[in-house]
Amino acid sequence: MNAAAAFTLACALDVAVRKPGNVSRASPGHRMQAEDFVASAAAAAAPITTPGTAVGERIEAAVEATWAAVGCNTNLGIVLLAAPLARAAEAPGATASLAALGDTLAGVLGALDVADAAAAFRAIARAQPAGLGQAPEQDVRAAPDVDLRAAMALAAGRDRIAAQYTNGFADVLALAAQAQNEGFPGGDRAATTAVVQRLHLECLARWPDSHIVRKHGEAVAQTVLHAAQRWRGHPAPEADAGFAAWDEQLKHEGLNPGTSADLTVAALFAAALVGDAPCEWHGT
Repeated sequence: MNAAAAFTLACALDVAVRKPGNVSRASPGHRMQAEDFVASAAAAAAPITTPGTAVGERIEAAVEATWAAVGCNTNLGIVLLAAPLARAAEAPGATASLAALGDTLAGVLGALDVADAAAAFRAIARAQPAGLGQAPEQDVRAAPDVDLRAAMALAAGRDRIAAQYTNGFADVLALAAQAQNEGFPGGDRAATTAVVQRLHLECLARWPDSHIVRKHGEAVAQTVLHAAQRWRGHPAPEADAGFAAWDEQLKHEGLNPGTSADLTVAALFAAALVGDAPCEWHGT
């Protein structure tokens, strides 16, 4: 699947499928609607996938396009994860398999420079993500003097998205492999819904969500993690009224597992990049 189509599909699924605590068509929240995310994806798709552009340039242009479209931060984490993947996908043979994509991605990450960091810093400062705070080193409000991967390494211990830049997107690619093994892309809507929910629950149940940690602390994030572990392995959460109730409870408490959603979207994007099967959700 071409990069723009893969990105649009992954972002469409982000809000088409109920993911507890996150905005979806079934359940708005956090003062945002699903349409904000759809508009953001449409605005960001071209800058994220413009051939030949640097990773930092893609990030900054996508954030600016998003703000022009919706006037708020809906997709910073998605953009930070998608930009290196899209750059890697341009290399010959990179989309032959997830292993090939990962090998090419390693080269992309290794070639990141200070200009990439400067562009990404400007984008992050522009997006103003909740709970950003100030960093003791390489704060995004100042010009960096290290490359983007080195800058991300400084935040890797507290941010699962930053950690992908240091571990070669190991978590994203593992989730993408799970999606691929379950037939994504492809299948009907019910099958695709199940794949997306399982990926999201895997993220929620495996790692304390970085976004929740930044806003509410480690203890609250651990509570959400333990709740997700009880849902992980459920044969059909979408059909269980308790799943929707948990979603609404998280929103009522102001708990938005945004990092888990971003990792899920990035995994779907990676799987779609190497997949050719049709998907009923495509274009929605």
